[in-house]
Amino acid sequence: MKKLNELLQELGVSKVKLAKYLGVSRQMVYNYLVLDDLEKWPKEKKILLLKLLDIPEGDDKALENIDVTTEYMMEVEKRLNTNVKNSNVDYLSGNTLSKEKKHLLNDIIFLLKEKLEDDTDNDATTTMRYLYYLLQAMENIPEIKYLLAYMAKSNCFIKPDEYYFDEDKQFTFEGILYTAISLYNSGKSDKKKVAENHRLFIQEIEQKNEEKLSRTQQLMTFKDQALRELGYDDINKDNAVEFYEKLAEIEARKL
Repeated sequence: MKKLNELLQELGVSKVKLAKYLGVSRQMVYNYLVLDDLEKWPKEKKILLLKLLDIPEGDDKALENIDVTTEYMMEVEKRLNTNVKNSNVDYLSGNTLSKEKKHLLNDIIFLLKEKLEDDTDNDATTTMRYLYYLLQAMENIPEIKYLLAYMAKSNCFIKPDEYYFDEDKQFTFEGILYTAISLYNSGKSDKKKVAENHRLFIQEIEQKNEEKLSRTQQLMTFKDQALRELGYDDINKDNAVEFYEKLAEIEARKL
C-alpha cells in the first residue's frame, strides 16, 4: 500500500478526484489507503482502481513495476476524468431523481462551486465545511430542519406560515430562535449570563467528545477480543463475516 500511495502522489491523483472516481467520500478513500493490503478493499472499488492504473487483476507485482512516463500519466488522467465525468452525469441526470430534485441538486452544486471559486480568504471554504457537517448531523438533530426553515422565512424565500415539518415543534423553535436573535442584535444581553451559558455549552461538547472517545476505545477492545476468541490476527475478506458476527455477540454480551 505504501507503493500505491507513492504512485498516486507521483501521478498527481488527488484524494478528492479519486473519491469521485470510486464513487465514495474522501474520508472513505483515506480509510482505504491506510489498509495494509489492497485485497481488503471492497472488490468493486479494487477493480476500479486496477482499471485506472491499467493493472491486470491478480498480477500482484504489476504495481511495483509501473514506469510512470508522461504517456502513462496522460492515460491515467484520461481514464480518471472520463469516469468522473460519467459519474457526475449519472449523479445529476440519473433516473433515481425526479426532474425537480435534479434541478435542485444542480442549483446547489452550482452555488457551492461559485462560492468556492470566489473564495480568497478561506471564509467560504470554512463555511462550506461547516455546512457539510450540518448535513451529516441532520438525521440525528431535527432542529436543523427548523433552523433552515427559519432562515428561509426570515430572508423571504418562503411564506412565514409554511410548516412542512412538525408544526408545533417548528412554531416553538422559530419563536425561541427569533427571541434569541433579536436579543443578540440588540446588544443588550447579560454578558455574565451569556458567558455562563457558553461555559455550559463548551462543557457539554467536551462531555460528548469524552463519550465518543470512550466508545471508540470500547470498540477497539471488542475488536481485539473478537479476534482473540476467533484465533485470528487480523480481519480479511475470508473472515470478515465471522468477525462481525463475533463482534456483535461480544457487544450484546457486555450490555
